[in-house]
This record gives sequence, C-alpha cells and structure tokens, in this order.
Amino acid sequence: MNIKSILILSSVFFTIGCANKVPDEAGNVNASTSSKWTYLDNEIKPEFSYTCFQGAYYRKTVSSRDHWIGIKGEVTLPTIKFDESRKNSAKPGQYLDNPSVYMGGHMDGQETDIGLTWEVIKHEDGSVSKERLAFRPFFRRTDHKSGQKDVWIYAPAKKEFYWYPGEKVEMSVEVVKDGLVKISVKGAGKHFEETYECAGYTLNGIGDFKRVNAIDQVRNEGKPAQPTQTKVSDAKWSYTTLIRMQNGKRLEVPMHAGRFTNMRCPDVKFFEVNQSSKEAKVGAEEITISGIGF
Repeated sequence: MNIKSILILSSVFFTIGCANKVPDEAGNVNASTSSKWTYLDNEIKPEFSYTCFQGAYYRKTVSSRDHWIGIKGEVTLPTIKFDESRKNSAKPGQYLDNPSVYMGGHMDGQETDIGLTWEVIKHEDGSVSKERLAFRPFFRRTDHKSGQKDVWIYAPAKKEFYWYPGEKVEMSVEVVKDGLVKISVKGAGKHFEETYECAGYTLNGIGDFKRVNAIDQVRNEGKPAQPTQTKVSDAKWSYTTLIRMQNGKRLEVPMHAGRFTNMRCPDVKFFEVNQSSKEAKVGAEEITISGIGF
C-alpha cells in the first residue's frame, strides 16, 4: 500500500460527528465511526495512556491490543547533534546517547524491537570504526514462556545495510506464520529483509504494535533519563499502517491518531511533534527530540 492509496482511503474514512456505517479500508460496509475516526467493527480502541518506562527519551505510538499482526511505515531519518560532554569513556569516539528509529510488537508476553539504531560500521579495509557512523538494522526479542531465549541481532556490517540521516526508509514488522516474524528495511537503493522465530507471535493471536523514535542512553535502562543536550531532529514519518487478518485476508489500515496511545517520555516538554489534520489520518508526523526541552 503506497502513500497515495492511504490518503485516498483515509479521505473516505475521516468523518466528523458520524455514527453510521461507512466503507472500511477493504471497501466493505462493515466499519463504524467514533467521533472523527473510523474503525473496523469490533476493533478494540487503544488505551488512553501508559506509564513511561525509564531510561531514555522516546516518542512512541502504540496500538490497541487486538488482532494485529504487524506494522509498516515510511520515515525520513533524523539529523543528530550529540552532547559533547556525554562521551562514553568505555568506548572512545562514542557517546552516552544513541538515536534509534524502530518498530516492534508485544504478543503472548513476548516483546520485540525491530528497526534502525546508530551503530559502528566496518570500513572497506575490514577495520571497524570507533565511532558510531550509520543507522543499522537490528532485531531484539525477549524470552518466551515456551523456553525460547532472548536475542539481540544486528544486520551484517556491510555498506548495503547502512543508512544515513536524511535518507528515506520504509520499514515493516509482520507475522507471516505462527512463530515467525518478517522484518524489512528498505530505501535509498538498499534493502535488508529477514525472518526470525518469535514463539509468542501468531496469525490469530492478540497483540499490540508500536512505532518509536528515541534517544537511548548507554547503561541507563530502567533508570531516570539523564540530562543531555543531544538533539535528534526532523524525523519525518510519511505514513504508518497497522496490519491484521480480516475475514481470512491480509488488511492494512491507517494508524490514524485514533488508533494509538500517544506516548512522549519522560515528559512532553522534550518533544516537538508537528502534524497536520491530513497527516493525522495516515499516521504521518515530524518529530524532534531534545534533551534540553522546548
């Protein structure tokens, strides 16, 4: 589904003050409206709020817990200005702040984070940079009650898997069969795609899916976000869709502003989020994160 298709679909579904039946995202008359947002019949609405998890500055949009099987979106990667006073003494050339742009989900007690993080690269001569110089794909999975272990995997350190600020990238996370998740990151003439085992993820399961822009902080998980002057600017989401199986068919629907819980952690003052009414219909927005606030 391209952005033009999403805009056309969303213009059909965006109504104000209606309570009657309207065509759904597949063209079927089985959707209903709530206030100005359109939902599928029996679709679960998102929570109003969640408690922030400490340890980073992050803007998260997270869906309801429903029969979702994936999420997809297109983003222009942000520019980065690091706080020079926050160097990582354990790894010269690196900082204690690290930007990331990623997606993920939570099904049957198992969390996944999948997307791009600012990382070291391997030069043509085979040496590894001391500095983090590019966004690289990663996959993180927590353990599962079945006995499946947690893992953290990076894409191979090859130039065809490096992305840079200002490049436009389409990424997606989707359950393709029970226990198997496919991830895709593509754009600027590069493409990384892989499938990973995730025991908790099934085509008929209940779960939520998320989209995250963050300034992660080294060795700080679970602790209060540390003061920083690092700024990650102008990440631009062109669209975001949620994916589900509906009547036996794969269906993408816009992750409009009525389909997610809006999280800006640890506090809204650290985020500048710009979104027009048209962009709100298709899950588009521009995000800047600043450790000194706005």
